[in-house]
Amino acid sequence: MIENLVSRRNFLRGTALATAGLVLAVQLPGNTRRASAAVGEQSKFIPNAFVKIDTDGIALIMPHTEVGQGIYTSSAMLMAEELEVDLDQVRVEAAPPDLKKYMDPILFDQATGGSTSTQSDWVRLREAGASARIMLVGAAAERWGVSADDCRVEKGIIRHDPSSRSLSYLDVAPDAATREAPKQVPLKDPSQFRLIGTRAKRLDTPAKVDGSLVYGIDTRLPGMAYATLAIAPVKGGRIASMNEAAARAVKGVRDVVRTEDSVAVIGEHMWAAKLGVDALELSWESGPNASVSTQAIVNDMHEASLKPGVVVRDDKGAAEAIRKAKTKLDAIYRSPFLSHSPLEPMNCTLHIKDDRAELWVGTQVPVRAQKAVAEATGLPPEKVTVNNQLMGGAFGRRLDIDTIEQAAKLLRNIRYPVKLVWTREQDLTHDFFRPYYYDRVSAGLDDAGRLVGRTHRVTGSSVMARWAPPAFVNGIDPDSLDCAAETPYDETSVFADYVRHEPEGLTTAWWRGVGATHNLFVIESFVDEMAYAIGQDPVDFRRKMLTRNPRALAVLELAAEKAGWKDKLPQGRGRGVNLQFAFNTYLAHILEIEVVPGKEVKLLRSVLAVDCGIVINPDTVRAQMEGGVLFGLGTAMFNEVTFTDGAVDQSNFDNYRILRINEAPKVEVYQVKSLEKPGGVGEAGTAAAAGALANAIFSATGKRIRSLPLSEAAV
Repeated sequence: MIENLVSRRNFLRGTALATAGLVLAVQLPGNTRRASAAVGEQSKFIPNAFVKIDTDGIALIMPHTEVGQGIYTSSAMLMAEELEVDLDQVRVEAAPPDLKKYMDPILFDQATGGSTSTQSDWVRLREAGASARIMLVGAAAERWGVSADDCRVEKGIIRHDPSSRSLSYLDVAPDAATREAPKQVPLKDPSQFRLIGTRAKRLDTPAKVDGSLVYGIDTRLPGMAYATLAIAPVKGGRIASMNEAAARAVKGVRDVVRTEDSVAVIGEHMWAAKLGVDALELSWESGPNASVSTQAIVNDMHEASLKPGVVVRDDKGAAEAIRKAKTKLDAIYRSPFLSHSPLEPMNCTLHIKDDRAELWVGTQVPVRAQKAVAEATGLPPEKVTVNNQLMGGAFGRRLDIDTIEQAAKLLRNIRYPVKLVWTREQDLTHDFFRPYYYDRVSAGLDDAGRLVGRTHRVTGSSVMARWAPPAFVNGIDPDSLDCAAETPYDETSVFADYVRHEPEGLTTAWWRGVGATHNLFVIESFVDEMAYAIGQDPVDFRRKMLTRNPRALAVLELAAEKAGWKDKLPQGRGRGVNLQFAFNTYLAHILEIEVVPGKEVKLLRSVLAVDCGIVINPDTVRAQMEGGVLFGLGTAMFNEVTFTDGAVDQSNFDNYRILRINEAPKVEVYQVKSLEKPGGVGEAGTAAAAGALANAIFSATGKRIRSLPLSEAAV
């Protein structure tokens, strides 16, 4: 009999059945398949298997990947809540590539992105834990000859109080494995939650503190070599000439491999590989994109924006209402190309053999990563093992597998393990960039200052059409119009259309928030323009347009109260507000700044009020709001990617700078209690930054800036 569970590693050790194991395949209600028992076979799963119990304890087979957003802890809390175990009894194992078992039901891919992880796992991981618990308790009750209703579970111990008997989960694992999964899986009422809603410590913190946590770039294998590479500066360019002999002459260099547009040097260590690349004396043919420039791209965007797009929303009469309005506004907003530039540059480790391959990488899309290696090597996907590592940032960059494809093509004839690392310069200059957007907006207000009509035309690249073609329907990219066609406000006369325009010489990609991040800068800046045009306070103007949206009104009121919105500020200071409904989360952001003419914009105080539905872990919400808004503010102030003669002008953090610690404002996060389904928080803070900053600059200076980045134009 086990009375106490000390740790997840020691969970259930020492029982008479210590050699048994149970893998529970959790089915949706109504499925009657039996769980599969796996004695000593920890990798055996059946569809939708999220719970594993073995002699090492309890494991969550995690369908999403950890990118720093805390999902390993939050998702473990969901399962542990219904399984009736403590969080420290759960270990997390990355799910292998398996679209059938681990597809995100929102993204329709085995993918982590779009702030969907908690929303996707909210029901299925709780059902996983509950189904497992029901089967285990049923097995114990049957052994004792009692009703399961008379049993309870405490920290993984099944107890029958009338007879003072108890069994561990592992004790009954073999019996539970023979039982049918329950057809109905009742879940707890929120009032019964024991873990959900508590400030749980992250499971990965100790390993981060002591340095034992392994990211993709930390991979070390016996006999492993190191490689780095050079890539054609202009997309579509080719190698014209190189001095391969000079590279091979560098001490420690083992091999040189190439494709038409790239060359990698393999060395005994990273420095040898780097010196080998430097010795190549490369020259390049620029190819068809040699004349691409930022100005040419913007000119093309301007021309494209003059033509009608595909209609996304048409309430009929918006243009006529604006024409008849007392106050009319028109504006053009522009948002630049952006790089992801995560702290951990792109990298992967590959060991290709004649009949199989193994990949170590941090990726948001393990099935796509597996397929990329399979196609490059000619191996069937099932012969490619993917070891998904933790990631030192992604921001959407690791939703693409171009670097894995490139590595597999370069290394397909190498038969020893090689870790290929992109330098910071290669990572930035050969990124897949956040699209450039060109927005035309107009609005009309009546005699009473009410919004009577609004139009919005978005012109830009479609990431959706490239990354998920089935979601690009009738010429509409739903992400490009996110938060533009629909807003939290009382609007009954809106016309929104989309003009797809793909720039030459580059590839666009997801970037922390994408459509919402760009559109909220436009919408919330323009709402401020409306307020000032009729002499109304920006918060009061928004408040009057929220008669049918109590959750949006609540976060706006809370942020205004906590920020002291009505308090008078010294000259040179200003406050800006941003209100949004994005990723199924309501968020109000009020930013206070100081503009020092000719010098700088000082970020002083950032106040965020958030209603993301039921909160799994308040500390995670706070951390994501803090990190997201700082990421967004730094980007809005400083960042843009530009092109000259087809090549990217920026190369490292000296000319693509990030917000520094001494530049960061004080950030305050206030969470609204809610019983609504959870929304996403990983990108909401980033999306709330640019609009609040632009509006704060106008408040401080009277200067309306409609093109990002903002800092230089402000001073």
